[in-house]
Amino acid sequence: MSKPTRVHCPICQKENDFFAEPVGTFCSQRCKLIDLGKWLGEEYRVSEPLRPDHLASYEDMPEGDLDRPE
Repeated sequence: MSKPTRVHCPICQKENDFFAEPVGTFCSQRCKLIDLGKWLGEEYRVSEPLRPDHLASYEDMPEGDLDRPE
């Protein structure tokens, strides 16, 4: 069995498993909802639309690597 991929929760920085269900990268449902509230409250924004040159560095990356954090 593979070792869990450890990441820090984007809200509280608590370490957890990236692929944990049902909250994924978040450590709890509470942190997940706080993050959603920040998006809905426009605290987070996409700075500019993506252009093809933004993705150029990913063209030669093996397919499976795009789904795994580093």
